[in-house]
Amino acid sequence: MGSFFKECGHPRSRWSKLKAILLDAHRLGLFDDHPLTGVKPPQYDPKRAVIPSPQQLRQIREAGDDRFRLITDLMSGCGMRNGEAAAVSLRNIVAADVYRITGQVNQTTGTYARLKHRKTGEYRDVPLPVRVKNTIERYADTHGTTDGYLLRHPLDASKPFPHYYLNNQWQRIKKAGEVDIPEGMVLYSFRHYFASNCPTHNIPITDVAEWMGHKNIDVTFKIYRHLMPGTISTAATILNHHLIA
Repeated sequence: MGSFFKECGHPRSRWSKLKAILLDAHRLGLFDDHPLTGVKPPQYDPKRAVIPSPQQLRQIREAGDDRFRLITDLMSGCGMRNGEAAAVSLRNIVAADVYRITGQVNQTTGTYARLKHRKTGEYRDVPLPVRVKNTIERYADTHGTTDGYLLRHPLDASKPFPHYYLNNQWQRIKKAGEVDIPEGMVLYSFRHYFASNCPTHNIPITDVAEWMGHKNIDVTFKIYRHLMPGTISTAATILNHHLIA
């Protein structure tokens, strides 16, 4: 049984496989009582997000090269995942303030792939701040594009941008110790910055979940609920104006 759990990986994956086995056994008559009665599935409990301040974000992005700054801006300004930012394309600017995320660079295969939690051909539209749009256009003007894509393999322009290049540069920036990086911060924290920026400015969490491509709004709420500490108090004050004494 120990080897079974080890091979199954993530707790949710283990639960799904064990559940299927037990239900099959029940259907075959091996259990008189339902094997899952009173059993609660494992709950997803994400770690608290570590988010840089605006000043820290500015220092970190300026410590990298043009590629690093481009990806940093896409993640912090549009809420993209690492792989989605690596697949940035001029063709996906569908309006002056809208970017259409249509794919990503798969970190395992190193090829362009469909979006996470999406079927082939599906996409999601996200806000495109002017500053991020300027970064995209400035990068394209300086470095050019290949079939619309801005980022390609540094040693072979026929291949997508490799994820390890970004990771290596991030490790060099941290090791140099020249900028203020919060304890526990990772590359994904740039995306967390986007998520924290939204509720801070009263953007509905339902919109945030859609833009970030979360499969379920519960994921968004569990990760970023602590960024909305004043929600209940604010609601109470607003609702009070419309109550009859």
